[in-house]
Amino acid sequence: MTRRLLLLWGTLLCAVLSGGPALALTPQQARALAVGETEDRIAALNKVLDGADEKTVALIQALSDDAVKFTDTAVFVIKDDKGRDPVTGAEVPVPEAAEDVVNNNQMRSELDAALASIKLFSADVKVRAEAVKTLAGEPDEAKLAIVEKAYAAETVPAIKAALAAVRSAMLLGSADAAKRLDAAKALGATGTPATKTLLIERQKVETEAAVKGAIVASLDQIEGRLAWGERLGVIFTGISLSSILLLVALGLAITYGLMGVINMAHGELMMIGAYATYVVQNLFKTLLPGAFDYYVLLAVPASFLAAALVGAALERSVIRWLYGRPLETLLATWGISLVLQQGVRSLFGAQNVPVENPAWLSGGVDVMSNLTLPFNRIAIIGFAVLVLLGVSLMIARTRLGLFVRGVTQNRKMAACMGVNTARIDTYAFALGSGIAGLAGCALSQVGNVGPDLGQGYIVDSFMVVVLGGVGQLAGTVYAAVGLGVLNKLLEGWQGAVLAKIMVLVFIVIFIQKRPQGIFAMKGRSAEA
Repeated sequence: MTRRLLLLWGTLLCAVLSGGPALALTPQQARALAVGETEDRIAALNKVLDGADEKTVALIQALSDDAVKFTDTAVFVIKDDKGRDPVTGAEVPVPEAAEDVVNNNQMRSELDAALASIKLFSADVKVRAEAVKTLAGEPDEAKLAIVEKAYAAETVPAIKAALAAVRSAMLLGSADAAKRLDAAKALGATGTPATKTLLIERQKVETEAAVKGAIVASLDQIEGRLAWGERLGVIFTGISLSSILLLVALGLAITYGLMGVINMAHGELMMIGAYATYVVQNLFKTLLPGAFDYYVLLAVPASFLAAALVGAALERSVIRWLYGRPLETLLATWGISLVLQQGVRSLFGAQNVPVENPAWLSGGVDVMSNLTLPFNRIAIIGFAVLVLLGVSLMIARTRLGLFVRGVTQNRKMAACMGVNTARIDTYAFALGSGIAGLAGCALSQVGNVGPDLGQGYIVDSFMVVVLGGVGQLAGTVYAAVGLGVLNKLLEGWQGAVLAKIMVLVFIVIFIQKRPQGIFAMKGRSAEA
C-alpha cells in the first residue's frame, strides 16, 4: 500500500505541475467521501478530483482498500493497525464504536475510476495507458474536465488517441445534442467492442434523428472493423495450429515417411518431451529461481534428448525386429504407448501438471481491439520454422542425412557401400523421436501437460504426413498449414466436431484421387 501511495503522490505532483493548485482536503469533504448515500459520495468524489491534494489521494486509496472507519463525528484512515486523521495525517485513537466504511460495487467502480483519473498524469507511460483503459470501461461526464486536462498534456500518440475516445464516450451522454453528434461520429473510428455496446445503449434512448443516424453509421463502421479482427484471428489461430501440427508431423515424416514405421507411440514421445520441460521448470524453481524466465532455453534440448533416448531404446529393443511388417509394428507401438502412459502416471500422477510460461512468453501484441496475438503462440510459430529449417538442412546437407536417404532408397546397396544400416535406423528413429519431444516442449507452453497429451494430435499428424506425401518434408509443411487453417475456418462455420469430420472426408477423397499425396516421392527404390 505504501508503494501505491508514493506512486499516486508522484502522479499528483505531475498533475499540480501541469496546471491548477492542489486543493487541501477539509473535514467536511472527508466525511462526504466516506459517509452517506452512494450517489452523494460519488458527487463528493467528483468534486474533489480536479486539483486533489496528497491527503485526498491517500483517502481515496484507503477507501478503495477498505481501510477507513467512521463515527458520528470523525473519519479515520487505518494504517498499520493505527488510526490517522485523513485531513492532518496525525495519529489518533479509534473508538471501539467506529464502523467500517462499506463500499458497494458502484462505489468501488467510482473509486477505481477516480484513482485512474489521477494516474492519467503519471510519468510512467504504462500507468497512464492502464488508467485510460479503466476510464474507458465506465465513461462518466463528471470526469470530463480531468480527462481533457490529461488529453492536453499527453504526448504519446496512442494514449492521446485513447483519451480522445474516452472523451467522446463521456460526451455521448451530454445534454447538448451537438456534442452528442460529434461524439457519435468520433466513436466510429475506435472499433472496440466496448464502444459498440456503448453506442447500442445510447441508440435505445436517443431522440435526435441526426445523432441517431450518426450512431447507426458508427455502429456499421465498428462492426466492419470487428469482423476483420475476427477473420484475422481465425487465420492466426489456424497458423498457430499449423505450426503445432508441423512440429508433431516432422518426427513422423522421418519415422513413418522415411523409415516406413507406423509409430503409434509418437504421441507419447511428445508427452515425454512435455514432462521433461516440466522437470526442468521445477529444477529452475528450486535451484535457480532468479533465472526462471530462461528455463525454456534448457528445456528445449532436454526435451529433445529425453524423447530421443527413449526412441532409440524402443528402436533397439523392439522396432528393429519389425521392419517390413507394418501391422505388427502398429500393434507393438500401440502397446508401447500404453506402457509409457502408465509409466508417466506412476511417476508424476494421473492429474495434469502445471507448466508456467516465462515472463517473456506471457501477454501478447494488441493488433486490433478484438485481436491479440499471444507471445507464446508467436514463439511456437517461429520455433516450428527453425526446427523445419534444421531438419531440412540435416537431411539434405549432412553425412547422417545422406546415410538416412541412402538406406531409405536402397538398404542393400547402402550396406554394400559400408553403411551400418542398423545404426542409421537407430539414429533416424531417435531423431524423429527427439523432434516429437520438441513438439511436446512447445505444447507445454500453450496447453495442459498430462499422460494423454499426445492422443489429441497423433491422428492429425498421421493425416498431415499422408496428405503431404510420404517422405516429403515440403509436402508435410503444405499439409500442416492447409489442414490447420482449414480446420479453424470450418470450426467457425460448423463447430469443432463437424469440422473434424469434414476435414477427414476431404482427406479420404483427396487420397482416393491422389494416393501419393501432394508431393510424390522422386527417384526409385530398389525395394519398391
